[in-house]
Amino acid sequence: MNDLFGRGGPRKGEARQQEGYSAKDIEVLEGLEPVRRRPGMYIGGTDENALHHLASEIIDNAMDEAVAGHADRIEVTLEADNWLVVRDNGRGIPVDPHPKFPKLSALEVILTTLHSGGKFSGKAYDTSGGLHGVGSSVVNALSERMEVEVARDRTLFTQVYSRGKAITKLKDAGPVQNRRGTTIRFKPDPEIFAKQTFRPERLYRFCRSKAYLYRGVEIRWACDPALIKDETPAQAVLHFPGGLSDFLTAALEGRPTVVPAAWSGDAEFPEGAGRVEWAASWVERGDGFLNTYANTIPTPQGGTHEAGFRAALVKGLRAYGELKKEKRAANVTAEDLLGPIAAMLSVFIREPQFQGQTKDRLTSPEAARLVEMALRDHFDHWLTGDPAMADNLLAFAIERAEDRLRRRAEKDTPRKTATRKLRLPGKLSDCARESAEGTELFLVEGDSAGGSAKQARDRETQAVLPLRGKILNVASASVEKLRQNQELKDLIEALGCGVGDRFDIAKLRYGRVVIMTDADVDGAHIAALLLTFFYRELPELVRQGRVFLAQPPLYRLQAGGVSVYAMDDADRERVLKARFKSNQKVEVSRFKGLGEMPPAALKETTMDPKKRTLLRVMLAPEDRSFTSERVEELMGRRPELRFRFIQENAGRIAAEALDA
Repeated sequence: MNDLFGRGGPRKGEARQQEGYSAKDIEVLEGLEPVRRRPGMYIGGTDENALHHLASEIIDNAMDEAVAGHADRIEVTLEADNWLVVRDNGRGIPVDPHPKFPKLSALEVILTTLHSGGKFSGKAYDTSGGLHGVGSSVVNALSERMEVEVARDRTLFTQVYSRGKAITKLKDAGPVQNRRGTTIRFKPDPEIFAKQTFRPERLYRFCRSKAYLYRGVEIRWACDPALIKDETPAQAVLHFPGGLSDFLTAALEGRPTVVPAAWSGDAEFPEGAGRVEWAASWVERGDGFLNTYANTIPTPQGGTHEAGFRAALVKGLRAYGELKKEKRAANVTAEDLLGPIAAMLSVFIREPQFQGQTKDRLTSPEAARLVEMALRDHFDHWLTGDPAMADNLLAFAIERAEDRLRRRAEKDTPRKTATRKLRLPGKLSDCARESAEGTELFLVEGDSAGGSAKQARDRETQAVLPLRGKILNVASASVEKLRQNQELKDLIEALGCGVGDRFDIAKLRYGRVVIMTDADVDGAHIAALLLTFFYRELPELVRQGRVFLAQPPLYRLQAGGVSVYAMDDADRERVLKARFKSNQKVEVSRFKGLGEMPPAALKETTMDPKKRTLLRVMLAPEDRSFTSERVEELMGRRPELRFRFIQENAGRIAAEALDA
């Protein structure tokens, strides 16, 4: 014993402490007192989430009856003064004496004893959300008052509880006809939850999700109208024969998706191990969601069933890419495919294992294998059944993968040191001014146009960079092609501000970037490609209004010593009527390109700040989503979107041309 205290035995202070610590200091908490002492151990705390967890426990018990096939209707009513009523038409909690506690009914044992219930053996329920046997008893322990009615064997039984204890005996309230099931009416204890109250909108959403999760149940929602402060209905019948697919359709209403119709279905696990239901789509822009459930219990932190879902989809899409001989499919990860997904996944399995009593995460190891095996075949069949849709999804995932790889490469590329000499493209004719203020970079198509622009420019403030024809379409190009494209590399180096994570507006070498292309169809195409590059790779330049379109003329009209320029065919006709006499012989010259325009004419019409016309490219805040959609539609990888745009607008454009 001396070794326990050191040589010489305990010191005086230690001895006094030992004398004050004896068997009488050992507390034994009986019944549900541990729940009231430490509610956080059972419901995660005493905040609003914990309060609503009480409601979920009782509703989940009713849902277990429905999923087991013994009930098809659940009523949830939120009354004044924070009372919640949950009624089902299931079998009713047993009220006969319990074999182990013959003086107590099974009902009282369930509601006053931890780890008691009918879901341990699997005989009463094949699958259920509650396995610990603490749900109803915890709600009872943390309720100021709980009133229970059980309609069973055409007889109504009632009993009242308070703070975990029965305050009345089980009463036979007489015979009832056409009624069965359990009704629980309870009020959370203010001693535990203070002034917090149930939120109607939260309970309504919870009930609606339960109805989506099990298509065989009808949930009747009701709420005291005085409690509602938003658009939550006071009454509603929630029944969705389409299950998860119905939920996804409602959730994605009005949002553009990558696939025309959601992928949905259900499958049985082998050897009666349970089943899985799912519905999934992919949103073209914005955030998606992946809501997962186990035995109708929400699992906001995912778990093994979600891991199986992810594996099935990623492996399936990669396999489809191999089938199509698309090598880039191997780069697709769960981040690329699951990031924009909008999906619901629901599993029903025997004896699920959760992380903690609040069941936020499923940890059953077999769930990953069961879900992956069940979904993989269905996903493969869905992809091969509609190749056009599958090709769109594959292209979408590959694009996200390449964007991810590009961002990683940009992040890993070290910044140039301040002492390193700046390397400029060889074709760039730079301006003399060192500061960016008041300077302009003209982007022209071809060396010929570049030669004219160099002669027409103001060498102090105007720089010229010739580009070789049509640049790469960044909206449909791979990351590797972007890295290897010399034209874009020259442009990025000339601007000096970097792209992606390395972008720094303070390092921009020019105050303006002017796209100056020929006034014809090819010139318009090149301008569109350049605008796509700036919008996708250097959006901040567009947002700040630093990108411009030059307006070179297409015609020169001369007669009697008068020389006038016209922008297009319609402008030519207007100038002929306005500036020349009807009987006057006018010489009309059409510029085949900027390279054929005399430098003096190019300066006068397009480059001289005092005489030229520039169009500033801007993004109005309210139009950003529209712009993103339109760029993807016209410049992206999906030709069917361009074809649809042409079909929808060809008639209007033709009519406008005739009117002009």
